[in-house]
Amino acid sequence: MRRLPRALCLAAATMLAAASGVAGALTTASVAPAPAYALGNGLALTPPMGFNNWNTTGCGSSFNEALVKGIADTFVSSGLKAAGYQYVNIDDCWAKSTRDASGNLVPDPVRFPNGIKAVADYVHGKGLKFGLYTSAGTMTCSGSGFPGGLGHETADANLFASWGVDYLKYDNCNNQGVDAQQRYTTMRDALAATGRPIVYSICEWGSNSPWNWGPATGNLWRTTGDISDNWASMIGNAHSNAGHASAAGPGAWNDPDMLEVGNGGMTDAEYRTHFSLWAVMAAPMLIGSDIRNASAATLTILKNTDVIAVDQDSLGKQGNIVSTSGSLYVWSRQLSNGDRAVALTNEGTTTATITTSAAAVGLGGYGSYSLKDLWSKAVTTTTSTISASVPAHATVLYRITPVGAPATPPAGTSYLSNLQWTSATNGWGPVEKDKSNGEQAAGDGHTLTVNGTTYAKGLGVHAASEVQYYLGGQCSTVSASVGVDDEVTAGSVVFQLWRDSTKIADSGTRTGADPPVALSGSLSGGGYLRLVMTDAGNGIDFDHGDWGNAQITCGGGSTAAYEAEASSSTLAGAAVLATCAGCSGGQKVGWIGNGTANYVTLTGVQAATAGSKTLTIYYLVDGTRSFSVSVNGGTPQTVACSGTSWTTAASITITVNLNAGANTIKFGNDTAYAPDLDRIVV
Repeated sequence: MRRLPRALCLAAATMLAAASGVAGALTTASVAPAPAYALGNGLALTPPMGFNNWNTTGCGSSFNEALVKGIADTFVSSGLKAAGYQYVNIDDCWAKSTRDASGNLVPDPVRFPNGIKAVADYVHGKGLKFGLYTSAGTMTCSGSGFPGGLGHETADANLFASWGVDYLKYDNCNNQGVDAQQRYTTMRDALAATGRPIVYSICEWGSNSPWNWGPATGNLWRTTGDISDNWASMIGNAHSNAGHASAAGPGAWNDPDMLEVGNGGMTDAEYRTHFSLWAVMAAPMLIGSDIRNASAATLTILKNTDVIAVDQDSLGKQGNIVSTSGSLYVWSRQLSNGDRAVALTNEGTTTATITTSAAAVGLGGYGSYSLKDLWSKAVTTTTSTISASVPAHATVLYRITPVGAPATPPAGTSYLSNLQWTSATNGWGPVEKDKSNGEQAAGDGHTLTVNGTTYAKGLGVHAASEVQYYLGGQCSTVSASVGVDDEVTAGSVVFQLWRDSTKIADSGTRTGADPPVALSGSLSGGGYLRLVMTDAGNGIDFDHGDWGNAQITCGGGSTAAYEAEASSSTLAGAAVLATCAGCSGGQKVGWIGNGTANYVTLTGVQAATAGSKTLTIYYLVDGTRSFSVSVNGGTPQTVACSGTSWTTAASITITVNLNAGANTIKFGNDTAYAPDLDRIVV
């Protein structure tokens, strides 16, 4: 049971919406609401940033409408909004102690004389978002007798949506022993059914291992008890949260509770550690101090955009402790561009030197590294060692960037023994080696892959070999030009073109030197295209083949795919990205339509020639909905799409007129919600 009178839980807020950002949003009778998929609601793709009043006001008299408006004003005037903070959330004690005759919650008329909607409208008018609190029990946590949401989930969710709530923190007090997952799932579904995108924060204190079920239920979940404004509480929450890194990812975050930065119980060095570790752990950043009176030092910490960039990194991979020595800790977090954020934290009481290496934090193999201290802003370089003298309770936070290409083959690389790694070409070969004859068995071959990418340019290889390309379904036919060099001394070789494990072309036996042989065949879709060179199976000797001039060409009938979530796409209005396991690239765009402002535009859609083209639309819907599809600003055509799933894409093919070169295709629906969009293929 939660210790009163703390409301705790930092406002997390379930990500409501359904896997489709739109599931359940329709109000038209012809389309039934889709089921809710919290993990795919497209919300909180990076950890939420904002404010919650509890740690600074509790249920005191200073908690009122003026406070909320003042916080919103300060977000804008202080630069916190520009730094990424967007949620202004209120905690417990906002309601009257009894529901009205219709069973609805009623705002306290003393604290909020104009009601909650008026406050939400004010916050929205500042370009910010508004969050609210209640509990998954019969009463909230304050001890003052405010009604909770247990048994009232649908009515409360509809009320919150009508007020314009963007974020719900759902606490755990007075839960009457009802199963936690059941209680939190019920509110998840109620939020989704409203059709309003509401971030869903599960404030369950880690009591029932929410990291196991939270990702399918909410956008964030508390992993700890309430934080207090002291070193022991803060660092204890950090350690408790660290053990659940594998559960976190875009749209689903471990939550070690609110920020205490600026409340006065810790030193600035300790607050910098607090802020650094929350960033490395990809934790929500909800300010728990009264920023209207924040000191310059507090604002400097809260507005450190380099540290915020670590917290908000799009890869969404939570960092963790990689090494310890007594009270000295090294934390590492992988970032989306290949960098690492590394925190050297001294939990001891005296200054100490903390040392690690690039390899130890996951960046081995490069010749040198750039280290940016995200607090001092100093930039240094190293060939391997990462070290700093760190005062007691302080943290040195580095962003580490590899310089140039790897100096040695990455771990786990498969390669041919007679090739050498060269940073000059950022890959394998070309390298001239001593030629040596060798007996080759029929069908000998190798796959050359470096960090998931196959390198073919400039390869010079001995004996049997294979080079592999991934074409991603963009060619229906291919041709290749390959050949041996002038060092073949006897016998014959065979060049083959394969799609995955299916041979699509064979040169037959070939003797002598150039000219190269041309191979071509039907690819029948995507997959791996393999060029295999081997002997003819007759036990001959030859020196080496030369793939140095190999060329791959897409033939007629080629297609190109364009992801709805690509960087070249533009999302407008309520349209949002959502995770989607059954989608190409793992994402889709939801909340399209239901007004002229909500749409997604795909730019740079290429056509070799002008004229009528086939366009295949991959979409997700449970029921029937329609896109309005317009090309290059022309008259839209209505495309009706039927389906049975918000998690697995279906497709429909239409005809469009494209210009030669780049085109722009817009997907919307002015009057009703459209399906979710996965990708298009032209």
